[in-house]
Amino acid sequence: MTRECSSDYVILSEAKNLNHIILKTESITSATNPKIKNLLLLQEKSKARREQGLFVVEGRRELEHCLASGYTLRSLFVCPDLLLSYQIPAGVSQVFEIPEHLYRKVAYREGTEGIIAVLESKSHRLEDLPLPENPLIVVLESVEKPGNLGAVLRSADAAGAAAVIICDPLTDLYNPNLIRASIGALFTVPVAVETSARTIDFLKERGAKILTAQLQDSVPYYHCDMKGATAIVMGTESTGLSALWREAADAHIRIPMLGRLDSLNVSVSAAILMYEAVRQRQ
Repeated sequence: MTRECSSDYVILSEAKNLNHIILKTESITSATNPKIKNLLLLQEKSKARREQGLFVVEGRRELEHCLASGYTLRSLFVCPDLLLSYQIPAGVSQVFEIPEHLYRKVAYREGTEGIIAVLESKSHRLEDLPLPENPLIVVLESVEKPGNLGAVLRSADAAGAAAVIICDPLTDLYNPNLIRASIGALFTVPVAVETSARTIDFLKERGAKILTAQLQDSVPYYHCDMKGATAIVMGTESTGLSALWREAADAHIRIPMLGRLDSLNVSVSAAILMYEAVRQRQ
């Protein structure tokens, strides 16, 4: 099946006359189609994502951020009943049309506007981080909930953090829940994945002050200078940070807890600490 560009789908191109470009699409109507089965597999299994080097993104906004960050698009699944018009990025060779009932079966979440993309994953190495002068870096050690990681990335984007480093991760960086919670910030904030030991060396080599968020032997966060190169390090809500980070820290900081509970959600804590750094740098 083919569609003229002037109808529903347009290929982004340098060409002046886009009406002469033909986009070939394939129609899929069955949930037993191998491409649909693999799409579901990529959404549900981190092992499949690792082995194939692929992951899934739903929604226009998230896909636009992803492509703007240089990810390679493999294929698109579009629902004509929900996606009335869309500019297909140049270079995509596989576009599959699926009916609304099938789209709702394979879509991981609601409100994704009728578009699902399969993209190639990237490596996230420390040495590839484009750090500016006096960077604000967020480090998360062994945080296991993808929703928390996604929320931290969203706050990091809002606060203009230079990077987020995920140490000894317990969740897949391309988990659909993480991408959803980040609303695309996974693709707008430079992210690296590394061991805690290697990250500590990396930060010290670059002269970054290491501030560990912890209750023990700590000072209120607003008493600590965050104007220079700073790494805010946070662990899990249940166990906190490992001794490795506590010993490597230049200072231990805490958020005062004035109620009966002794901790905040890690994503809320990260946002508070990042915006203190923003306040000090203004």
